[in-house]
Amino acid sequence: MTSVSSKPVVRVRKSGALLVAAVVALVGTLPIAGARWALAPVILIPLAVLVWALRAGTDVWPDRVRVRALLGSTTVSWDEVDELVPDGRGRVSAVLIHGSVLPLTGVTTANLPAILKAAGQEVSNPQSPD
Repeated sequence: MTSVSSKPVVRVRKSGALLVAAVVALVGTLPIAGARWALAPVILIPLAVLVWALRAGTDVWPDRVRVRALLGSTTVSWDEVDELVPDGRGRVSAVLIHGSVLPLTGVTTANLPAILKAAGQEVSNPQSPD
């Protein structure tokens, strides 16, 4: 399952506000962590959030999609995806052909057309209920 290009066509990440909040929290914990060695592990929490904010997201190629988390990633071929389904909060999940659901980190209904275009899929607009 290799593509001609190793660089994704579309990369979707969490909000930049999360990244800023993680940096502020990290800077805020420095005095606490420096006060006593027993409090030093406190710095690990905002550090983990910072790494997660930088890493977590969804990468899209024409033949596959990869969802990245803090410690791992899941790659599936577009052939394995049955449909992309938005939830009530505007986030999007991929329903796979064997029935499992893969939440697409960072993907919302606003950037769903870009995801479909990168995957080479036709963008359809279902009629909204009146």
